[in-house]
Amino acid sequence: MKAVPLPVFEGSPELRADPLADDTIARIVDACDSPAGPWNAIGIVNREVATWQTNADLASWRPSPGTPPDIAAALERYLRDGSALPDWADTGKIARAEKLFMEMSMVSCALLFCASLPECYVLPDLAGVLHTAGQLEQHTDYRVRSTAAMIFPVMMRGGLTTPAGAGVAQVLKVRLIHATIRHLILRDNPARVVAGIERPVIASRRIQGQGLYDTLYANGWDTGRHGLPCNQQELAYTLLTFHYVFLRGLHALGIPFEAHDEEAYLHAWNVMGHVLGIERELMPATMAEAKTLFKQLQERGRTQSWLPDPRPDLGGALMKMMANQIPLPSFKAFPVLLTRHLCSGATARDLGLNRRVGLPTWVAFLATMGITRAVDWTVRRVVPQFSLCRMVTRAVGYRLTVRMLMDETRPLRLPTTLLNQVNAAVHSWERDPKAPRWVNRLESKLAGRPQETA
Repeated sequence: MKAVPLPVFEGSPELRADPLADDTIARIVDACDSPAGPWNAIGIVNREVATWQTNADLASWRPSPGTPPDIAAALERYLRDGSALPDWADTGKIARAEKLFMEMSMVSCALLFCASLPECYVLPDLAGVLHTAGQLEQHTDYRVRSTAAMIFPVMMRGGLTTPAGAGVAQVLKVRLIHATIRHLILRDNPARVVAGIERPVIASRRIQGQGLYDTLYANGWDTGRHGLPCNQQELAYTLLTFHYVFLRGLHALGIPFEAHDEEAYLHAWNVMGHVLGIERELMPATMAEAKTLFKQLQERGRTQSWLPDPRPDLGGALMKMMANQIPLPSFKAFPVLLTRHLCSGATARDLGLNRRVGLPTWVAFLATMGITRAVDWTVRRVVPQFSLCRMVTRAVGYRLTVRMLMDETRPLRLPTTLLNQVNAAVHSWERDPKAPRWVNRLESKLAGRPQETA
């Protein structure tokens, strides 16, 4: 069955998705029009995109023998139209952002776990998609590691700008995953659903035993109430959690970037957002713009309701995963307290993180944050680059990164060459080049890693 041309329509961001990726998945599913069509199509797509390991692979990609011509043509069009960076991309700013990410290293990972991801789960509809897919309560570790598998390729040197990088390739894979989720939940192309075009549903299409994909297809979706799944509002909001919330977290820790560096970091992630299919109008260029947009999208998203509310379960699963990496029982609530410090009180309430914490843990946390900020303020008058807060956050980030992301028994799902580069980068983060030797030794003790030798 050939795909029917789709009407061009305008509407609120909740009713706008990603025409390029959605049309690609619709054409692919239509090419496998049978009771098992969606799952056969997904299998073919997974096989083909597995060969997209570097940005150079996108330009030279050719379909595997036996790939249906309609599917091959849809993927070729997707790569042709989706892999180019926007004409407003500034390679100098992107390179600066890459350098900043590498310099912040373990701090970046700590903020990912305790700021970006928690804020990401605040929107009820976004949390509802994850809840429907069982992606945090049952597969928290998988979901977090999948996020890291996109962030590292994007922010490593040349990830977005060189043929040897892998950022564009990884983002285009994620973009197709989003489109697949939308198609399975809605059982059709989102544009057709919004336009009110009905398509006959094959009654036997649902197949048992297909795991996540079968779950998504079986649950259905109320578009009138929730908008489209993974819509433009949710995509833009998620992007803000990766750049604005990260930068805001640095301010909360007392180690912010300079204003021009913040804008470079926002710019690099906006370029990534373009490749991911986010509309340019939803990408802020400055921290002031980002703050305003973040507040607007969060307030707008909170007006949606989802019963029962999945957010406390999702937040609890994330905190439990982090607590499991902390050996001392009295410190297992630290991730909750750090998240409450980095995020707003409303976010803590949304995720059910405002419950009472034991007095000893609370006192220890306040003392840690208070003492580090006081020491930083005092010592920086003599040594401007010094930051005890940076050291403590790096120690937290090290435990989370090494234990949860870099476990050799469960490597990130990345091409071997790229995985080796990530491993090398993480090991290079063990020593903070901005800190004196004694600070690195103290950080090693806090993080529980081998001590530096003279």
